[in-house]
Amino acid sequence: MISKKEIQRLLNDLENDRVERTISTDKMDKFGEAICSFANDLPDHQQPGYLIIGADDKTGKVMSIDISDRLLQKIASIRTEGNIQPQPSMVVEKMELDDGPVLVAEVQPAHFPPVKYKGNICVRVGPRRGVANEEDERKLYEKRASHVQTFDALPCLGSSLEDLDVRLFRQIYLPMAYPEDVLENDKRDIRLQLQSLGFYDMRHDCPTYAGILMFGNNVERRLPGAYVQYVRFGGNGRGADIANDYKFSGNLMTILNQLDTFVSTTIAKKRPVPVSALREEYIIDYPSWAIRELLMNAVCHRDYEGNGPIQFYQYDDRIEILNPGGLYGKANPRNFPWVNDYRNGVVAEAMKVIGFVNRFSRGVQRVQEELKANGNEEANFNLELETAFLVKVNINKKSFASKDEAKAKAKEVAKEEEIISVSEIEISVYNLISNQPNVTRKEISKKLGISDSKCYQVLSELKQKGLIKRNGGRKFGYWTILKEINHD
Repeated sequence: MISKKEIQRLLNDLENDRVERTISTDKMDKFGEAICSFANDLPDHQQPGYLIIGADDKTGKVMSIDISDRLLQKIASIRTEGNIQPQPSMVVEKMELDDGPVLVAEVQPAHFPPVKYKGNICVRVGPRRGVANEEDERKLYEKRASHVQTFDALPCLGSSLEDLDVRLFRQIYLPMAYPEDVLENDKRDIRLQLQSLGFYDMRHDCPTYAGILMFGNNVERRLPGAYVQYVRFGGNGRGADIANDYKFSGNLMTILNQLDTFVSTTIAKKRPVPVSALREEYIIDYPSWAIRELLMNAVCHRDYEGNGPIQFYQYDDRIEILNPGGLYGKANPRNFPWVNDYRNGVVAEAMKVIGFVNRFSRGVQRVQEELKANGNEEANFNLELETAFLVKVNINKKSFASKDEAKAKAKEVAKEEEIISVSEIEISVYNLISNQPNVTRKEISKKLGISDSKCYQVLSELKQKGLIKRNGGRKFGYWTILKEINHD
């Protein structure tokens, strides 16, 4: 941290563009913009910038204000509250000068500018703060390119703008990344818009790998292993029969939504377990949020330079998620999960924008809390694999009743009422039809991650059991539920 003598010198140097003085204590947007502008370091001082609270801007004199612990916490929280992306490196401290106390926020220049505050790129223009113009933004992106260290920020040589789904970027992603008023005034070429978010390299006139991953029309042409392979084994090992399989492929804007729907409708569904001749208890094998978070982490942190996919394997007693690439950067077996680092910084930021990761480094802790609350054991992370990362999640403990006991209880229940035997995938299709009577077979296949032939087979079985009925033609028809089954 800077010395008191240097702080006093900066207070007296009223034209210095590395310092902003204020006596305000509640203008959080003003503070956020100042921190953002110092992080961008447009003049390229390669030195920290300083927000000093408690000094007059016009005279530099220290004023008598209360520098409380609460104020220190408020200023420090600007870094992690999510409005500044990517997060700046900063230190907040109270300093006792000769004329009184001041709060000093020291902000380091960012390695990967441009840094944005609520979608705006703030910069220092002399001693004043402003919003970056196109030329400013170009300079900041050149600085970012000179510091590139992550694979996803590199140019995908040989590709072109035609390899991207520009409509998806403009209509879906941009409104989530920038405020409406910013977009209304943004008249830049699509390449510059993509570049500003790390998805395009203007020097080579091609998308970056992050751009291909997020919006690519044919991602596997450039990155053969960029998909998720789901397999449902009918036992506790890979030697068991395969009950179901699906390939989640395409760009991440598509894959992430598919995985989200699949987990909530297929993996994290409730199912009945007989507890007596007349009563059933409904349990959830796996909590939805925990499995979703583990999958999103796998997508975010995997090594995309290899050709292997993410393996999402479900057994009778557990789920295993294996993704290429071990712990990265500052993270190691001794400090995991308390220390985090990003192998794919641009992808991580994009996934935060669309709401699939939070980047607050507490996902693993919350996963363990969710699993314990649901009756599962804590997730087991295998950190010994050098080139891969494996996590195992055991099924809810209440699901471990023996097959003989389950069959005996089922027979007792059958004596009291007629039971129609349905499989897990049949229940998933039945649930989807119950909630969406107009859903088509193609939509069912996509939402549940099953092949068209498998979907046709399941629908035929449900019809034969007298549970559902199709009314009308293929295009304008709808489903009718004929019987209720014991599910949730």
